Parts: sequence; structure tokens; C-alpha cells
Amino acid sequence: MAHNGHPEKKNQYKESRMKTAHDLVAQAKQAVQEISVDQAVIAIQSCDVLIDVRETEEYLAGHLPGAMHMSRGMLEFKMAGNPKMQARDLKIVLYCKTSGRAALSAKSLTEMGYTHIQSIAGGIDAWVAAGHDVFKPAQPSFE
Repeated sequence: MAHNGHPEKKNQYKESRMKTAHDLVAQAKQAVQEISVDQAVIAIQSCDVLIDVRETEEYLAGHLPGAMHMSRGMLEFKMAGNPKMQARDLKIVLYCKTSGRAALSAKSLTEMGYTHIQSIAGGIDAWVAAGHDVFKPAQPSFE
């Protein structure tokens, strides 16, 4: 029972504060710099690191040329654990499939103190739709 004697009011309040994944992505997109695919072409040429935050299988199926893989779930740990990624002024470009995970990743890296982060609006799907190349690693042959 809530301390005011009305348990249903406490639950209503709690439910009104609950956020969906969509809410979190929308909030993150307000806080980070999203760039168009055309802007990304230029940003990638001058960035220090291009990071694909999708899952391993997605990355192996095809990724932007020169992209480093750090899945969304391990991003903060991999950034913190890699001495080459310690400088908070690194120019970082992030992407995922459609831009949700990249926006969440960018927000998280901003909270870690990184100051130059850009996220590709529309992700790799928009990149491909614009006719840009995707690197597809050779799959091992088991014949």
C-alpha cells in the first residue's frame, strides 16, 4: 500500500513515467547530432573512428567501408577499455540499421564526455538506399 493509502495512484504515476524504447530513441535524437547520408560521406573522411553499433551478424553481412564494430551492448565497455579510444575529443561517426541504436549510443558516449559525435540519420539502410558502397567480408567456404 502506498504511504498515502491509495496504491492505485502510485501505480498510475509510475506508469505515466515509464518510457518505451521509441521514447528513449526520440529523446536521444533530440540530444545528439544526426547527419544526413550526404553529410556522412564528408564526415567519415575526416573522422577519427567510424563505428557500427549493430550486432556481429549484421556487421558481418555488410558494413560501411572502414567501419569498426562495437555492438551497442558493449560500446561503453569497449570505448573505456581501449587506450586508442580514450581521447574525449575523438571525431566519432556512429551508425546502425536505421539510426535508433546509433542515437542511443551517441547519447551514451556524450554522457561519457566525448564531444565530437555524429550519428547517421537512417543508418546503413539510408546509406544503401542512396547508392553508397557496403563492404561485405568474404564468407568462409566449407566445401
